[in-house]
Amino acid sequence: MSVIAVIDYGMGNLHSVAKALECVAPDQKVLVTHDADIIRAADRVLLPGVGAIRDCMQAMRDTGVADLVKDICHDRPFLGVCVGMQALLEHSSENNGVDTLGIFPGQVKRFANHQVDDHGLTMKVPHMGWNQVQHTLDHPLWHGIPDQSRFYFVHSFYADPHPMSQVAGLCTYQTPFAAAIARENIFATQFHPEKSSDAGLQLLRNFTRWSGNA
Repeated sequence: MSVIAVIDYGMGNLHSVAKALECVAPDQKVLVTHDADIIRAADRVLLPGVGAIRDCMQAMRDTGVADLVKDICHDRPFLGVCVGMQALLEHSSENNGVDTLGIFPGQVKRFANHQVDDHGLTMKVPHMGWNQVQHTLDHPLWHGIPDQSRFYFVHSFYADPHPMSQVAGLCTYQTPFAAAIARENIFATQFHPEKSSDAGLQLLRNFTRWSGNA
């Protein structure tokens, strides 16, 4: 039986995403764990995250997850979610600036205040709710998901990776931003697939069947 490890470092939507994985992959074992040996032995790994990046990065470093992720993220299907995606970049401007894992080149920036939409209405920060995602890569994790499907977002900061060839999905909240990034066996989303109804469950289902080849 294949094993999916959901990394528990004290921060993140652990049990909701684990339940969603169990729903779409009843033939696989889903483990919420901080045990490095179990994570290293897992067939697939998911890195969740919610809250402030400073707290997430501190928890990752304190628990050894930061070094562990750097070691194992290149050799098996790996999925980052929300702050788990932002942590994969080099630096975030949140909390007066925080260095992150540096697995993807790029920065995490805050949405500007006082942006207005096409009707002249002020756009609130955080960006919260359903929004469309444009597929910018033909990736296995998009299979069975129509382009411009809606996913659920909750965030004040957004990923700005470089080069843009690593952006797998684009969303616009007045500012276009990376809703998903991908390279080789790594895929990550700013949105919460476990809260994104059928499209989100399909993405998680695709992850549980993905070989890690783009």
